[in-house]
Amino acid sequence: MAVTPIWPEASAVNENGEITFHGRTAESLLDEFGSPLYLIDTDEVRQRAERFVHAAANAFDNTVTHVSFAGKAFLSKEICRIVTGAGMLIDTCSMGEMRIALAAGVPGRRLVLHGNNKSDEEIALAIEQGFAKIVVDEPDEPERIAAIAKRLGKRARVMLRVTSGIHAGGHEFISTAHEDQKFGVALLPAGADTSKLSVLDDLTDVTPAGSNARLAENGNAAAGADGKPAQRELQYDIKYPYDLSHEKVSEGDRKLADAMTMVADGPALAVLKEIYRRQDVLELVGVHSHIGSNIHDADAFIQAAKRMMLLRKTFYATDAYTLPEVDLGGGYSVAYTDGEDSMDIDAELGRLSQAVSSINRALGMPAPVISFEPGRWIVAPAGVTLYRVGTVKPVRLSGDTTDKAGNPVTERVYVSVDGGMSDNIRPALYGADYAVKLANRKGSGETRLSRVVGMHCESGDIIVHECQLPADITRGDVLAVPVTGAYGRTMASNYNQALIPAVVGVSEQGAHVMIRRQTIDDLLGWDVSE
Repeated sequence: MAVTPIWPEASAVNENGEITFHGRTAESLLDEFGSPLYLIDTDEVRQRAERFVHAAANAFDNTVTHVSFAGKAFLSKEICRIVTGAGMLIDTCSMGEMRIALAAGVPGRRLVLHGNNKSDEEIALAIEQGFAKIVVDEPDEPERIAAIAKRLGKRARVMLRVTSGIHAGGHEFISTAHEDQKFGVALLPAGADTSKLSVLDDLTDVTPAGSNARLAENGNAAAGADGKPAQRELQYDIKYPYDLSHEKVSEGDRKLADAMTMVADGPALAVLKEIYRRQDVLELVGVHSHIGSNIHDADAFIQAAKRMMLLRKTFYATDAYTLPEVDLGGGYSVAYTDGEDSMDIDAELGRLSQAVSSINRALGMPAPVISFEPGRWIVAPAGVTLYRVGTVKPVRLSGDTTDKAGNPVTERVYVSVDGGMSDNIRPALYGADYAVKLANRKGSGETRLSRVVGMHCESGDIIVHECQLPADITRGDVLAVPVTGAYGRTMASNYNQALIPAVVGVSEQGAHVMIRRQTIDDLLGWDVSE
């Protein structure tokens, strides 16, 4: 039984108060592998990867689903083998991530290349290795990819990342679907009336004629007979035996036409047309949407999915091409502290599936392949970081300071450890909150308000902002911070020339080094100046 629900399932507290992982005590792991130390429960990674793949397939049982592991969360050769063995692809966004996955033996057809500033070398490698898709991120990229593909004598599989305009909340650094940011191509023209998209929430008045309408080419560049710009028209080309008065367009059809017209005039559709024009060297496989990170429910995903399905419908209405795949991205939440929400994958993917099926049915479109990109959800709960305590320093306060509950604080104990923002930047970067426990003994029943801080030359070098730790905590004790499997090691640095900790995999089979600890020799070897 896990220490608490946010800890790996194979963690426990023994009779001596020591935290164990598959029977190994935290202190014995530090003694063997050094401190600080990243632990990854590889059994849990495998189980969570399999669970997500199955949840997606079960929820979208009327179509094919693809699940890609977001390598940016944490990547190693062993992790690559685990997640692909569970049925996942791997999403990469740098030459380093690509090379690690290929070195692990992952075939190109199980890999994806993302990124807002891909190098020619990265694009070429993806094409040579037959990547499942290259995600286009800006309007000029199709031309670059096409030129490289032609030079290599190959055809590249591409999908377009679309900025949907759905704001999922969270920290501004990880909110990726608003218009003023570096990712993707906007769905709508600048200044568009987004209220027109409200038709997507009620398509009951859309008729078969409306759902099978085609949009004429935009004539805005050419003036009509009266000198005014020509207007795009919705053409009801398909008549039904029971629809003898198709000229009488329903209100729902008119609203849908307005929404489609707005999308048809947007940047995303223009780029899709550019890709489609180069189909001799580019295979257009779909569209991609990513709206943010650590999102607790499906509401924002549903709104983004509706917009992607409208884009798909509009592209069919203008070019008679049915986009095969819609990638709904990642951002599925985990709980970092006890009592915090974590996305119920089965329930929320079920809600998302119902919404996607409903809108495609109303639009008269077949179900696309649906793709997902979880990263954090797979590896974060499988990870724990272990530290040795150094300095323990009580600080007297005036009483103007308050705790999280707003209560006056007259004393705080600063517990310094042998790591910090160099091995977990998230608290300093995002204000992320974590839990912490004494891991090598029971400790006294009395606790004190504490702040776990690192060893770096920054006041903001904080690992846990506020916690209750035993009053007798002392130098040499072991602290364990759970839910650090994502964005810990992968965002680590050598600030103050600190050595990046080792990553140790723990499982029923024992403990082993996945990624070795950096050494002083590494630091000296990189510095080649004389």
